[in-house]
Amino acid sequence: MDAGRLRMLRELADHGTVAAVAQALSMTPSAVSQQLKILQREAGVTLIEPDGRRVRLTDAGQVLVGHADTVLAALDRAKAEMDAYRSTPRGTVSVSFFPSGAAMLLAPLISRTAERGVQVLGRDVDVPASRAPAQLADFDVVVVHRDERDASPWGPRFEATELLREPLDIVLPPGHHLAGRGQVELADLPDEQWIGVEGGLMVDDVLNSIATRSGVQPRIAQRINDFRVVEELVNAGTGIALMPRYVILARDLVRLPITDISVARRVEAITRAGASARPAVAAVIDELREIAAAISSTTGALDRGRSAQPARD
Repeated sequence: MDAGRLRMLRELADHGTVAAVAQALSMTPSAVSQQLKILQREAGVTLIEPDGRRVRLTDAGQVLVGHADTVLAALDRAKAEMDAYRSTPRGTVSVSFFPSGAAMLLAPLISRTAERGVQVLGRDVDVPASRAPAQLADFDVVVVHRDERDASPWGPRFEATELLREPLDIVLPPGHHLAGRGQVELADLPDEQWIGVEGGLMVDDVLNSIATRSGVQPRIAQRINDFRVVEELVNAGTGIALMPRYVILARDLVRLPITDISVARRVEAITRAGASARPAVAAVIDELREIAAAISSTTGALDRGRSAQPARD
């Protein structure tokens, strides 16, 4: 069986429609359909069946996808070993980031990998972390963030590299009645209105964790995914919000840690199994780790310096 056709079947399992596979592979839908029909003839069994306006894999198709994963992973490893004969990693690596991760990591990643002969093509894509496996149909590396309490496994088809743990703080407008404190507890916040995000995104998961731990459901006044817009709403007194500690604020807001519950996001780089053996991908993962470590250590030192100062009354 042709590896290219097996990859199309794998893409169909991830994307669900022939049109989406065609877009992902820069082909026409008719060309994809033709290749899948050839694969079906090669297999000698029905692999795909209609499902309304979509198609779905038959049981035989699902089994073949499992074998395709093995074959494609082996081909990735073989390509990586051939690449390893070169002394310096070369090539292009596509990387997807959640927006605040792109702001924090993408610029230094492009600069540092360019010095090693690797070109990074970055995109900011604001989707839940659970979409990472599907995104890997289009990207070599997917950088995600999720509630640190989320321990959902990625599965054997994927590899995860933890980059950093980032606390989340409360942000308040300067005139807020809690603004003079050095820290807050959940008991200080039951009557507050919150600026949340779309359901399924990291901040919403953290707010749900807070609700589970405290027994009080935060009152979400607005759901805004862009942290810059969140800043403007907080600054206008519309509500309070959670903000990752390393996000640089444009507005002069008050940032306070929550002291009676651990609130943080975990940032990870996800790749397909075997892909990190490719020198160019390995170089990107290495640089992401170093950039994240530098951010953690610099910001951590600043936090320790602030904690040594007297809290405001």
